[in-house]
Amino acid sequence: MLTATATPLLEVRHLNQCYRRTLGDGGAPVILDDVSLTLNEGEIVGLLGRSGCGKSSLLRIVSGLIQPTSGEVTFQGRPVTGPSEGIAMVFQSFALFPWLTVLENVKFGLRAMAVPEPQAHRRALAAIDLIGLDGFESAYPKELSGGMRQRVGFARALVVNPKLLLMDEPFSALDVLTAETLRTDLLDLWCEGRMPIKSILMVTHNIEEAVLMCDRILVLASAPGRIAAELKVTLKHPRSRLDPEFRQLVDQIYALMTKRSDGKEKSRDGNFPGLGFGMALRRVSTNSLAGLLEALAAPPYNGKADLPVIAGTLQMEVDELFPVAETLQLLRFVEIESGDIRLTLSGRRFAEADVDTRKKMFGQHLQTYVPLAAHIRRVLDERAQHQAPAQRFMQELEDYMSDDAAETTLRTVTNWGRYGELFAYDETSQVFSLENPQ
Repeated sequence: MLTATATPLLEVRHLNQCYRRTLGDGGAPVILDDVSLTLNEGEIVGLLGRSGCGKSSLLRIVSGLIQPTSGEVTFQGRPVTGPSEGIAMVFQSFALFPWLTVLENVKFGLRAMAVPEPQAHRRALAAIDLIGLDGFESAYPKELSGGMRQRVGFARALVVNPKLLLMDEPFSALDVLTAETLRTDLLDLWCEGRMPIKSILMVTHNIEEAVLMCDRILVLASAPGRIAAELKVTLKHPRSRLDPEFRQLVDQIYALMTKRSDGKEKSRDGNFPGLGFGMALRRVSTNSLAGLLEALAAPPYNGKADLPVIAGTLQMEVDELFPVAETLQLLRFVEIESGDIRLTLSGRRFAEADVDTRKKMFGQHLQTYVPLAAHIRRVLDERAQHQAPAQRFMQELEDYMSDDAAETTLRTVTNWGRYGELFAYDETSQVFSLENPQ
């Protein structure tokens, strides 16, 4: 492992990023808000947060692939205005050329740098050997497993001898065992000083992965993305998930991620962007909502659980667990505080009820606590034919959020409303209606 130096390798100062469009009210949705960070030689720094918090956008700005709305990025003291020599990136989706062999994929970047062929060949073979793919030089990506393809991605990044390696959730597309093996191999190479890189900046939504790998963890809050907390990890490698200090760090991060960016406990509306009618909703199925309530109500939890513990039991990542838990909080079926989740009286009643009672309870809570659902129902009640086109509500939502967020929000409320028998929806005509108008 490299020894950290005092002079930062990378500096990000007051970075802001907005959608490249203007909404009807003149605003521009903010992806990143006043983000500043430094990266020193000899350290692995993790950007931890959920989908939509801007962590991948931040990584692409650092790489020079996109330009920020405002702010500055410097690498080795020079401004980053485009792809920079000395920075390499590993993507989640492998991003290999399917018509090229392993050797040709790894050599691709060297050819772009006009490295002479004999030297490029030697360097590519050395990178392939380093990453554990010796013997597969002539194979094509379709002949490789997911883990082997990602190893090719690592070899292609390392062959250009970068000083900074950027990783965008490089293990998330792999199965659990393959991801663990590749993660361990990468850490071994890093700790043994066998890679040319000086530092690693990685994006992840996996809390345990961040604690396993990183020297520092930057927790990003959502909507807009900003650095909510920074934690130092002083545990020596190799790290054990069973270490009490490891578990304490995981619990601390869960608690941080269930707080608002101002450090206070979240309001009972949960962590949803906007308020009232303009609340952007995540796509969460009613089956997932019911399943988490049932798991909480059953032994060994009996109504209260530690979030990291129940996440492990249900084998759910942060991006899967938090939207479900926060939707239940929004609907007042659970309360979330300091990394713990517990059933409310209504949540316990729901978990113990039959199907018909559950649907009735869900519809009542949906109409009471989700303004968009109540608005749709009110419009249907007031109209003589008790019908309204979906486009009417889409246009209203687009005054508050992006087109994609409006579509997701309306689709989510539609599915919830149908389950709770609050209203009906015809997919063909795209019209809401009341099945049994009062």
